[in-house]
Amino acid sequence: MQDNIHGKAGLPSISFQTLGLMFIAGFFATLAFDFWGQLVSPGLGWANLSPHGLAKSLLGTFGLPNNDFAGYFVHFYLVGLIGYPIGWLFVFKPLWNGVIGQKLGWFVPSVVYGFGLWVFAIGGITAIAGLPFFLNFTGITWVALVGHVLYGIVMVAVMQVVREK
Repeated sequence: MQDNIHGKAGLPSISFQTLGLMFIAGFFATLAFDFWGQLVSPGLGWANLSPHGLAKSLLGTFGLPNNDFAGYFVHFYLVGLIGYPIGWLFVFKPLWNGVIGQKLGWFVPSVVYGFGLWVFAIGGITAIAGLPFFLNFTGITWVALVGHVLYGIVMVAVMQVVREK
């Protein structure tokens, strides 16, 4: 699949294959994120992530419907299946490869990407949604860090596996 997925300049082609890759990788990465943040972390006595709550707050800030369905829809579909995979395939990975190259493989850039997602979501989106910057660095902040890095690793790992088939 790898030969069919890349277009010019290292950017993926816009195709059903790319869309499928995004959805599959985003699905498993979002499952890993939610498994960590809503089951494992609270099971260890740490914070419980509620990403749909952040999405609801953001929607409310813009005067949009911000019920539970809308929050879950934004978190799982728009961000997990579409937004974050687009960010990896069309922005971060091409920039990384242009500046750093491929000498570090896929794992290191996936960790850096996950860290960037954490900064974006917990540092930026929370502020836009009217919540405290980095949620005042409470326990949820650090659980979210692990969750976003895990998301990045799982998403890119799944992309690697799918591309090898």
